Amino acid sequence: MWRTRAAAACVICRSLANSSCGIKRKSPLQNLHLVSRSIHHPYYPSAKFQRPPLRISIQQLSSLNRLPLHKTKLLNVKHGYQSHRNFWLARLASRLLRVRYLILGSAVGGGYTAKKTYEQWKDMIPDLEDYKWIVPDFIWELDELVDIEKLLKALPDADDLAKLMPDFEKIGESLASLKGFLSPGYNLVSEVIGASDLLLLLGSPGETAFRATDQGYDNDKQFKKVSDKEKIDQLQEELLRTQLKYQRMLERLEKENKELRKLVLQRDDKGIHQRKLKKSLIDMYSEVLDILSDYDASYNTQDHLPRVVVVGDQSAGKTSVLEMIAQARIFPRGSGEMMTRSPVKVTLSEGPHHVALFKDSSREFDLTKEEDLAALRNEIEIRMRNSVKEGCTVSTETISLSVKGPGLQRMVLVDLPGVISTVTSGMAPDTKETIFSISKAYMQNPNAIILCIQDGSVDAERSIVTDLVSQMDPQGKRTIFVLTKVDLAEKNVASPNRIQQIIEGKLFPMKALGYFAVVTGKGNSSESIESIKEYEEEFFQNSKLLKTSMLKAHQVTTKNLSLAVSDCFWKMVRESVEQQADAFKATRFNLETEWKNNYPRLRELDRNELFEKAKNEILDEVISLTQVTPKHWEEMLEKTLWERVSTHVIENIYLPAAQTANSGTFNTTVDIKLKQWTDKQLPNKAVEVAWETLQEEFSRFMTEKKGKEHDDIFDKLKQAVKEETIKRHKWNERAEDSLRVIQHNALEDRSISDKQQWDAAIHFMEETLQSRLKDTESVIEDMVGPDWKKRWLHWVGRTKEQNIRNETKNELEKLIKCNEDHPAYLANDEVTTVRKNLEARGVAVDPCLIKDTWHQIYRRYFLKSALSHCNLCRRGFYYYQRHFVDSELECNDIVLFWRIQRMLAITANTLRQQLTNTEVRRLEKNVKEVLEDFAEDNEKKVMLLTGKRVQLAEDLKKVREIQEKLEAFIEALHQEK
Repeated sequence: MWRTRAAAACVICRSLANSSCGIKRKSPLQNLHLVSRSIHHPYYPSAKFQRPPLRISIQQLSSLNRLPLHKTKLLNVKHGYQSHRNFWLARLASRLLRVRYLILGSAVGGGYTAKKTYEQWKDMIPDLEDYKWIVPDFIWELDELVDIEKLLKALPDADDLAKLMPDFEKIGESLASLKGFLSPGYNLVSEVIGASDLLLLLGSPGETAFRATDQGYDNDKQFKKVSDKEKIDQLQEELLRTQLKYQRMLERLEKENKELRKLVLQRDDKGIHQRKLKKSLIDMYSEVLDILSDYDASYNTQDHLPRVVVVGDQSAGKTSVLEMIAQARIFPRGSGEMMTRSPVKVTLSEGPHHVALFKDSSREFDLTKEEDLAALRNEIEIRMRNSVKEGCTVSTETISLSVKGPGLQRMVLVDLPGVISTVTSGMAPDTKETIFSISKAYMQNPNAIILCIQDGSVDAERSIVTDLVSQMDPQGKRTIFVLTKVDLAEKNVASPNRIQQIIEGKLFPMKALGYFAVVTGKGNSSESIESIKEYEEEFFQNSKLLKTSMLKAHQVTTKNLSLAVSDCFWKMVRESVEQQADAFKATRFNLETEWKNNYPRLRELDRNELFEKAKNEILDEVISLTQVTPKHWEEMLEKTLWERVSTHVIENIYLPAAQTANSGTFNTTVDIKLKQWTDKQLPNKAVEVAWETLQEEFSRFMTEKKGKEHDDIFDKLKQAVKEETIKRHKWNERAEDSLRVIQHNALEDRSISDKQQWDAAIHFMEETLQSRLKDTESVIEDMVGPDWKKRWLHWVGRTKEQNIRNETKNELEKLIKCNEDHPAYLANDEVTTVRKNLEARGVAVDPCLIKDTWHQIYRRYFLKSALSHCNLCRRGFYYYQRHFVDSELECNDIVLFWRIQRMLAITANTLRQQLTNTEVRRLEKNVKEVLEDFAEDNEKKVMLLTGKRVQLAEDLKKVREIQEKLEAFIEALHQEK
């Protein structure tokens, strides 16, 4: 049957090929239809199909291919030329070609169905363009960084790869019966089956089915499901083994590449090669963030520069993830307790050596040495404790740390305190709210990358941080979710599908750019980073989560996480840094305009510059102390010292000595009391007076206004410097000993050399006694009340007590008039007599009141007598020179006051020398030390130099600095791109 049809088709094809039905040339066999070529053509047709020659010449009536009508053509056969009509041939061909059309339709239909099924398979594969950001930039630039030829040589041979390919021959045996007559369709179906097997090699989940249908045949039952569950499992295992094999090769190449880059970076440090741009780029960006963190609290410009914010519940593994990314155990650790008490900004950059250093310190910690790692952890813990204020548990102060090493991904991460649900004992009551506010402050930055850390070993319902992250980033456009402790989760979770739901983002009420699963160790704080890496790789290699395709290969290990986070960070930086630079540029313009309008004649001095200006002014004022004249120093010292010791001299030395009977006893009493006074009190009192005098002069220079040049913005700083300097300054302890000897020698001298000194002593004594008499008169007036003149002029009266004291005063004055040589104290019988006299006049008085009134009355009487005696001694210098021989005049009190006056002058001179030669210099040194301490204490400067002008200048300086650094960073970023 098939041969008959084939022979007929052969005759027809030959007749069509040899006929000239509207065509002037022969048509070769290759130009015929595809199906016609695919069927066997015998060279000589069968005899039964030979016809006797027909010589008919009629007009053609054929609509085949809509050709124009031509004259009748004769067929060349063995029996001669035969006339043949074209419409008969067309009718015969249409009958015979009906079977071929069926075959052709079946082939075309089967091929189309297979192609459509293949397209459906292609549509089932997700579009990876949206996840292109997960693959780091250096992967696309791999040909520049890695020697491809060397890598190709390291790849396995084609024979090894051929072993992994599916057996296409066995699959094609089911279609062998169609190979003879359906060659094009068979080839197309084979290609589709091969593509489906390649999808199986790629680890497509579930059962893979391929179905090819032929609309024109009953043979569509031969195209059934090709995949088999056992074969799928086998192919997936082969895929995992292959992936691990190439992963080890890639790790080996990366290790070699790391060593080469380390050598290159070491050469960069020596200046041999200029390839330091990538390493310094992240450092430039970190400097901008450090400047922003140093802003005053009153600075109101929002910081929207990108950084990676690491948040998570307490003990969720945040610190461990950061350590895996930094490839070093750099953070202090604790079991179940809060260790992160303040934000820690970690800047990761590439460098030849694995080291860490703080922003405000020059010490480098070698992270390859365990002792340096322990010292670094201890330093971080100390800084955290010092940053926490009294009564608080956490601090908002940021600790800035830079970590450099070969192979580290460049980025800036901020580790925040873990979110807690309950405030335990020992914590401040507001600890929970403070942690929430710190986390929100960092996450509300629209350009911050949120790295959400979730503990996979605990129930998802206990998570706190996921709700917080969903509030800050509801669309998940800048969030990366990390599930930690997956090894514990696989053991403890009853349903592994729950882990799959977490990684697919279907369990938590939050969205994220990417989901990752990591293992950060076995919980032992002494584990090294290398051992943790090996444990993580071994776990995921044997994990059912990866074998059953619940987790994808790119979603596991901290290495993939680090690459994805770094790529996302730099993507955000490139998208937002220019916008932030424009914002700071606008802020700078506004601040400069405000300064020009408010302070048009003043330079823009920030707080540090103002402090330097104030420092110079203060040092100039201290130097001005050396310009004070010696006469001014001595006059101030002598006057102040006499004010301090005059009461002691009059009450304890002069008055007791004046009560003696003769001059010898007077001089003896004076010498004894002066010696006691000099040994115990006088030197110390003199030093106190000198120190107070120095303070007064120092304060006068510090607070004295300099006319129009005076700037009141420095007043608070000068006052603080003055107080701190006075508190620190101590007078030289040896000064008292030397001063005691000088004062003792001065008081021992009694020889008045000339009349001028005599008169000066008399004048000094008169001034002192008149001052004391004036004070005594004032005290008596307060005791007895106003006299009759004041009562009439001012309409004031006396109180009852004042009337009693007045009557007592009158009675005591009568007693003194009766006995001008009365001693200083009243006898008991005299007190009784005065009291009885007053009672006789109807005045009841207490004996104590009588004695108190007598003290002031006698003091006034004595001072008046001493002043009159002083007046008599004006002409007694001659008798003094003769030692008062043959004279009734005694002027020993004049000699006493001369000795006191001379001691005061010598003491003032000695103290002045100590001041100018020693103490002023020591004071200047103390002022410099105080200023240096204030310069290092930024909080002190902020507290002492305040005001709108200072704040405006400070903000202007910061904004300019940030703008300049951002522009330099953007330029370097463009150069790197």
